[in-house]
Amino acid sequence: MTKEQERARARRRHEEQQKTAKPPVSDSTRDKQVFGVILAVILVIAAVIVVPKLVGSSDTATPAAGSTTSVSTPTSSGGLAAGQKLAAGCTAPPANQTTPKQQKQVPAKATAAGKTFVATVKTTCGDLTFELDGTKAPQTVASFINLAKTGFWAPSPCHRVTTEGIYVLQCGDPTGTGQGGPGYTFGIENAPKDGKYATGVLAMARTSDPNSNGGQFFITYKETQLPTDGGGYTIFGKVTKGLDIVDKIAANKALPPSPTDGIPVSPISILSVSVTEKKA
Repeated sequence: MTKEQERARARRRHEEQQKTAKPPVSDSTRDKQVFGVILAVILVIAAVIVVPKLVGSSDTATPAAGSTTSVSTPTSSGGLAAGQKLAAGCTAPPANQTTPKQQKQVPAKATAAGKTFVATVKTTCGDLTFELDGTKAPQTVASFINLAKTGFWAPSPCHRVTTEGIYVLQCGDPTGTGQGGPGYTFGIENAPKDGKYATGVLAMARTSDPNSNGGQFFITYKETQLPTDGGGYTIFGKVTKGLDIVDKIAANKALPPSPTDGIPVSPISILSVSVTEKKA
């Protein structure tokens, strides 16, 4: 075979190889591919970060009127905070508790079942007297008696007052934050199906969880309509003396930013609670 024939064969072989070879990727095409990969990675990361937040937000319940509510307390060191003023007959509140007494077990409701009790609540604005109904709300009354005897509320502020739409003074969290509890919770008893709470009613505060009753309670100083979602709020007694004190605190409303729902302008704190059984 001559050199000319060898060159011709080599040229044909090269041409055949070129026909089956994949064309090279241009710079612009390569850039598009790289950008596509980067975009896909970004979308995956975004899905991981954003989706749980969207899903989680639907699980976050808004506390209803009369429920436990997180608030910042201005009296963690005692005395008056900026904007607060004492109502007539009141003294400056003591410092809030930082570590309330905790318990693990819900008190036995048998200790209160079928009985009526009288609670004397000493506050920085005078004494309040409650009548507790152990027949209609035995578990709640048993818990109230237990917390009184163990000094759970000594001292504790009434950390929330509402003055529009609903009319309550909420107390029972020793920390004053709206998040403190005794270490146990229990369910609803004796909640009105129509959501109507008469003036002077003593009822339990809770979150959206029907089984979140603990140590916080509220007093209605005017007739109040509350939501019935989740079962309503346990009525376990009534105020028989001192409702004028609650009226006086409510009249001065709440601190900014919301004068209709928040920390009272005129502070009131529980100093001690004693309970005795009411004899027939």
